[in-house]
Amino acid sequence: MVAVKKDKINGDSLGTGRRKSAVARVRVRPGSGQIVINKRPLEDYFPIEQDRRQLTETLEFAGCAKNVDVIITVRGGGPTGQAGACKMGIARALVSHDMATFPALRDGGALTRDSRMKERKKYGLHGARRGTQFSKR
Repeated sequence: MVAVKKDKINGDSLGTGRRKSAVARVRVRPGSGQIVINKRPLEDYFPIEQDRRQLTETLEFAGCAKNVDVIITVRGGGPTGQAGACKMGIARALVSHDMATFPALRDGGALTRDSRMKERKKYGLHGARRGTQFSKR
């Protein structure tokens, strides 16, 4: 189950999404279906159709694409990681907005945390796993 988080001042539903090194803070409030990311419209922030579709699919799974406004602040990572973080943040915020959306979002895979991250570099190696080149002489 996802914890229900609400803003104490204006009652917005809150959600946090993470993917790779990107973190998205999402607010969902009743509205007309507008999506704003870092004070820019969705089409300006995510020019790639695949990234935009991730966000809109999450709203369509829940069935509230036209009756909620989404405000997102996202930092870190690249465009695809940020889109994945936004997707998860929207899903969590929608669940705290309306608990009835939980089964649809869970079945759609929007609430599942993708844990794949960059592996850290180890000492004595050139990268995470690459060793030194063998020299016969």
